[in-house]
Amino acid sequence: MAGTIEVLVPGGQANPGPPLGPELGPTPVDVQAVVQQINDQTEAFDGTEVPVTVDYDDDGSFEIDVGVPPTAALVKDEAGFETGSGEPQEDFVADLSVEQVKTIAEQKHPDLLAYDTKNAAKEVVGTCASMGVTIEGDDAREFKAKVDDGEYDDVLA
Repeated sequence: MAGTIEVLVPGGQANPGPPLGPELGPTPVDVQAVVQQINDQTEAFDGTEVPVTVDYDDDGSFEIDVGVPPTAALVKDEAGFETGSGEPQEDFVADLSVEQVKTIAEQKHPDLLAYDTKNAAKEVVGTCASMGVTIEGDDAREFKAKVDDGEYDDVLA
């Protein structure tokens, strides 16, 4: 490969301007083609900052590797809040449904150590606990215990 460029772009909203354009400008790649491919691959993360790596060759060919945003960013995006709680065990900033937790777990699953969606969801719930986010009205630790007891196996299977 002739080079590698690593940038953070808003999912589905990359454009030829900064930070991507100035990095790609001096390379032999078609900037618009790169931008279009990034937007196609990141549209599921609408507006959330997504790490993207562009590897390019001297002949203008390129490959794009799209990473997954941090779990906390996905939780904030899904729940619709800006910052987590300063006292996450006492002051709760949002509540997620089990379906929302499943969505985040499925998005994040490739980057997690979990073997299945249920265990990926438990990792997401751990992040929720440190941010002051409840699930189905329960404290994250209480929700995790219910998941361990199989209460949500029909949804998280």
